[in-house]
Amino acid sequence: MTATDHELEGPDFNGGVTLSAIADGAMLTGHVDHEPAVLVRRGDELFAVGAKCPHYGGPLGEGLVVGGTIRCPWHHACFSLRSGEVLRAPARDPLPRWRVEVSDGIAYARERMERELRPTLSSTHLPASVVIIGGGPAGNMAAETLRDEGYGDPITMLSADSALPADRPNLSKDYLAGRASEEWALLRPADFYPENGIDLRLNTRVARIDPRQREVELSGGERLSYGALLLATGAEPVRLEVPGAALDHVHYLRSLDDCRALIAKAQKAQRAVIVGASFIGLEAASSLRARGLDVHVVGPEAIPMARVLGPQLGAFIRKVHEQHGVTFHLGRSAVSIDEHAVTLDNGERIEGNLVVVGIGVRPATALAEQAGLALDRGVLVDQYLETSAPRIFAAGDIARWPDQRSGQAIRVEHFVVAERQGQTAARNMLGRREPFDAVPFFWTEQHDLGIAYVGHAEKWDEVVIDGSIEARDCSITYLSEGRKQAVAVIHRDHEGLLAEVEFERALGGSADACPAPRKLTEVA
Repeated sequence: MTATDHELEGPDFNGGVTLSAIADGAMLTGHVDHEPAVLVRRGDELFAVGAKCPHYGGPLGEGLVVGGTIRCPWHHACFSLRSGEVLRAPARDPLPRWRVEVSDGIAYARERMERELRPTLSSTHLPASVVIIGGGPAGNMAAETLRDEGYGDPITMLSADSALPADRPNLSKDYLAGRASEEWALLRPADFYPENGIDLRLNTRVARIDPRQREVELSGGERLSYGALLLATGAEPVRLEVPGAALDHVHYLRSLDDCRALIAKAQKAQRAVIVGASFIGLEAASSLRARGLDVHVVGPEAIPMARVLGPQLGAFIRKVHEQHGVTFHLGRSAVSIDEHAVTLDNGERIEGNLVVVGIGVRPATALAEQAGLALDRGVLVDQYLETSAPRIFAAGDIARWPDQRSGQAIRVEHFVVAERQGQTAARNMLGRREPFDAVPFFWTEQHDLGIAYVGHAEKWDEVVIDGSIEARDCSITYLSEGRKQAVAVIHRDHEGLLAEVEFERALGGSADACPAPRKLTEVA
């Protein structure tokens, strides 16, 4: 897709740019053949790549160049400058790139360069087939990465969902709010999977895993053999156990089917009661307000999101919701639901003909337990995301991995983490031995407030605010015993990227930080 001339900014790189206009390590935003582009200089090398992140269209010119990579300021996708390929999710498609020629101190962008496809891997050490259990972000990204890496043998993805793999953050944000189509909420269109030789089986449940025979048995009795297996079953919503919780107008939000059902009810409802002031609950509250519903939020905490984001930011989030017409009932819990209202523990009845429950999730570990895998509030994996059973990997919400920063095993329920683990697990199935060391990242959008969060702080004893939360211009640092654990930013995307790189380099990471792209001639 090309931009119209009035949407383009900066110089036309076809006409040339003087080298003095771009410093070493810097980038310049412009355009090539009516497409937005950035020109990046690294020493004597120049690279011209697309200026829009293929994930959500983030402006790469406002991002960060780190070694031979460029990072998106919005959701921290990482790309190779040399090849344009995606090194780190959430982007899935490579950047366009153009050949750069220098003559008499002028840099010119020339012809568009075709993507260099990886040769098909050929090795007796590769798995004869890969089975992926789970149709979420980790499983989907693993399947894509295997193909991108040149793996040519069978890939079977088994999903219990009836819908194609979805962009889960959209389910509580733009799609639920009515600002995005269902097609945009899908990770890939239906024809992507057969075109890439991925046998995606929907409505398919796995009954058991046999690690000794390296087989997976489906609920219908069919058995599939595997050379490598990825367990990416994700997490399941915690169910509300009160009278009336099973009524038809009570909804949970995890899958695309859940979101479809919720939208159908929202189109006829007047008032929604959200039980749980979690990220899902508050994002759903924001989206349902965008649809014009009267929204009430019930939660046991005194300040929403204080446990994750701290009391100052939590109080501001509440204020933003209230400014948009949301009513809070905090310090309260639901004790019963009927067709017309939710009753709280203080006897108050909140009228509502739509109820959304968002009180947390639990890792779906039943298959892992049946298979005898090591568990600890999730599936234990090593630094390569391999479980206690050889050739079985785990990624996403179920995986508890050794975190180098804390020295402890952690499990993180974030979409971007799941996709990045899918990438790493896929490469390690092919023998890459790539440690998973990506810094956790997530973002939330509630009404007109966007917050990005880098790092992982299960606990902290100090919160340092630089700037003003009220002015929506700040970075918030969470420390434990003086050590930085995480950083949240509002309208300071560049600082969020710098914090990510700081965390990576604290672990002794290279200048490139993102996984290095494999040479095109390399064969496992």
